Amino acid sequence: MDGAGEAIEVRRLVLGPIQANGYLVRRRRGSRCVLVDPGADSDVVISALEDWETDPVAILLTHAHLDHVGGVAGVHRRFDVPIYLHPHDRPLYDAAVDQGRVFGLEIEAPPAPDRDLADGQRLELADLPFEVRHAPGHSPGGVVFVLPGNAFVGDCVFAGSVGRVDLPGGDAATLLRSIREKILTLPEDTVLWSGHGAETTVGREARTNPFLSGAFGWSG
Repeated sequence: MDGAGEAIEVRRLVLGPIQANGYLVRRRRGSRCVLVDPGADSDVVISALEDWETDPVAILLTHAHLDHVGGVAGVHRRFDVPIYLHPHDRPLYDAAVDQGRVFGLEIEAPPAPDRDLADGQRLELADLPFEVRHAPGHSPGGVVFVLPGNAFVGDCVFAGSVGRVDLPGGDAATLLRSIREKILTLPEDTVLWSGHGAETTVGREARTNPFLSGAFGWSG
């Protein structure tokens, strides 16, 4: 599937029993890519990389809940590339195995992150210009990765919904503020690649998302 913007290709992988989205991102037909949120099924991720005939140069994590980090260890073992995570989610990341036990899932402990993410950071990876926006609320260290015409928003916002805030470190008011300040400020036609479900756009969510309009009485 193509992303908007500078001839960007995005491949969505639905991974694991929680059906989280992982993404392969590259310039059109590029030999290098970036891997966002390999949450489970590392063999599926590796097979997709081989099918695309591309090698990852980095693993970017929108946040550290188990369904977004469960495949990191297997992918990292095959491709020794740096792992990027916001430091506020490091406690969650280090507790990935325990998170799995809570849900009856076996998670391989991921290796330590190599790079810290920060709000406003610029990353040039696989010839792609990523902007990092810290967007807490679903988790303390949640981030959004912005490319021209595209944003990888993790579990901040979905098509017609928003991320849950009842897990440790979640906060409704903070999440709503993050969505409004860090996501809805992007151009309306920006494609939002969420952590679960189909992609959407900034304009669609700004106009129709009931959690953001207050239709559900969810004001944070």
